[in-house]
Amino acid sequence: MIAQDEQIRVTLPDGSVREYPKGSTGLDIATKISEGLARNVLAAKVNGVIQDATRPIDEDASVQLLTWNDAEGKATFWHSSAHLLAEALESLYPGVKFGIGPAIETGFYYDVDLGGQPFSQEDFKKVEDKMLELARQKQQYIRKPMSKADAIAYFEEKGDPYKLDLLEGLDDGTITFYTQGDFTDLCRGPHIPNTGFIKAAKLMNVAGAYWRGNEKNKQLTRIYAVTYPKQKELDDYLFLLEEAKKRDHRKLGKELELFAFSEKVGAGLPLWLPKGTVLRERLENFLRKAQVRAGYSPVVTPHIGSKQLYVTSGHWEKYGEDSFQPIRTPDPNEEFLLKPMNCPHHCEIYKTKPRSYRDLPLRLAEFGTVYRYEQSGELHGLTRVRGFTQDDAHIFCRPDQVKEEFMKVIDLVLYVFNTLGFSDYSAQISLRDPENKTKYIGSDDLWEKAESAIIEAAAEKGLPTVTELGEAAFYGPKLDFMVRDAIGRKWQLGTIQVDYNLPNRFELEYIGADNQKHRPVMIHRAPFGSMERFIAILIENSGGNFPLWLSPDQIAILPISEKYEDYANDLFFSLQENDIRGFVDLRDEKIGRKIRDAEVNKVPYMLIVGEKEAAEGTVSVRRKGQGDLGSMPIADFIQTFKREVTV
Repeated sequence: MIAQDEQIRVTLPDGSVREYPKGSTGLDIATKISEGLARNVLAAKVNGVIQDATRPIDEDASVQLLTWNDAEGKATFWHSSAHLLAEALESLYPGVKFGIGPAIETGFYYDVDLGGQPFSQEDFKKVEDKMLELARQKQQYIRKPMSKADAIAYFEEKGDPYKLDLLEGLDDGTITFYTQGDFTDLCRGPHIPNTGFIKAAKLMNVAGAYWRGNEKNKQLTRIYAVTYPKQKELDDYLFLLEEAKKRDHRKLGKELELFAFSEKVGAGLPLWLPKGTVLRERLENFLRKAQVRAGYSPVVTPHIGSKQLYVTSGHWEKYGEDSFQPIRTPDPNEEFLLKPMNCPHHCEIYKTKPRSYRDLPLRLAEFGTVYRYEQSGELHGLTRVRGFTQDDAHIFCRPDQVKEEFMKVIDLVLYVFNTLGFSDYSAQISLRDPENKTKYIGSDDLWEKAESAIIEAAAEKGLPTVTELGEAAFYGPKLDFMVRDAIGRKWQLGTIQVDYNLPNRFELEYIGADNQKHRPVMIHRAPFGSMERFIAILIENSGGNFPLWLSPDQIAILPISEKYEDYANDLFFSLQENDIRGFVDLRDEKIGRKIRDAEVNKVPYMLIVGEKEAAEGTVSVRRKGQGDLGSMPIADFIQTFKREVTV
């Protein structure tokens, strides 16, 4: 019989408490629950810390067993796979040196120095085969604490300068090695029990990456890959990737003539073409109407501001070195910056006159274009640009109004999502990193108030949430909305932030009911976030098949021959008067070709007109995705259209 002091109490996620022998592992606990669970456990979260499922637990603890279905289990699987990739590379490319190999949202990568040995997509298959060969050996991932001196000696003997560089930033007593098979790596873990869990592997891409992201350092080879516990899951993922290629907003944006880029204009600075501008303006007008109903006042601010404005706000200190550099004028005492944020301008609008507690909340909204210098290698279509427009608003309110205003903004964000077909979303509560408070401005007391307001508002709204430490803005915590699109990818869209700090920095005041001066609280919000990024995601989520109210061209009128062009033009003018947008296809083409081209261009309605339609005053209607809807009087079509287009 096991003595009481040799037992530990384990609290499971369902709240149940069970006793196990001291030194039991997560895998032991899983085995006691069910053999099926034990076969799928990848790691264990013990008192909130993820560790190897094979690592002993020596004290009472809360334990969550992580599988492939858990994001943290998946990350552990992929980080372990990075070690397997490294082992395969070391076997195939003698002398290879290793940088870092983290898990990312879509798999993992490893930065390696191949010492001049060539590597391209033609080499992917042999590396994949080697990974699976090693995986079938079911090599255990063995953790070993290591003194800093021994760790340095190991990598000096091996001749791996990148690991030695990483060791410089580590404290003695915190260093661990992991070994599987013939490969040993510097790593804090955790890892899956053994390589046998990895059943499918695919190298996805190869690119250059500067060591530690510094252009002054050597450029390494970054190898991206993904692994799965079943071949079918990898096959499904690759199918989704092919679907994503078809939906790529850069491809569809060009085909649908929505936007373009020009080297002469500059990298990361999109040009909106006529159709894209219509789409963008429709989105803006949709939100403008919602904002008016919610009590917002529109404002407009300049594209530049005095450098001192951003020194006051703190943006210069936090982002100045990585942003566009100051603009100098003939006056040596003047310096301006391209606007990186709208909020400092809105603070100055607040200060244009004295404010009373009766004036609050004051809600200022602007579709404001801002500029941030992104490195050229990070630019990606509309999702990562250097000039973008935020659907920005700032709410200045009393402390007792913060939670109510925050909840109203949540309602607005969800209204936007639901209208645009984003039904699968969660909310991320982004808090400050308690271990590194130097990244943030403001007192602990103000941060605690702001974080509590967000947590309480999200809970009262019943939002599904996750909490991420270290993801807050430098001036305050935030609620970020994470949306899954039609093919399962996750995007960060709307954001809401509570800020007690900028009102302090700008010395904002209002006169309270007690006739004393008080500081307002500032709420930053942007349901779309970046208009550019939102439209990119909207294009990919819809595959370019926009809701009727958003479509740049809602109808295409297709005369069967030139004899019916006058009727087609008269019909077009009649539809324009009813706020229906589109065009008349007057090309000398067969009607079948006109229909196919309209389908390819994602036009929702095709109105075919010929002798019968001209004589009867009707149209023959085709709906994209539905086919022929038959002939109907023009008035009936207009009513059908208006019923569908209502937002």
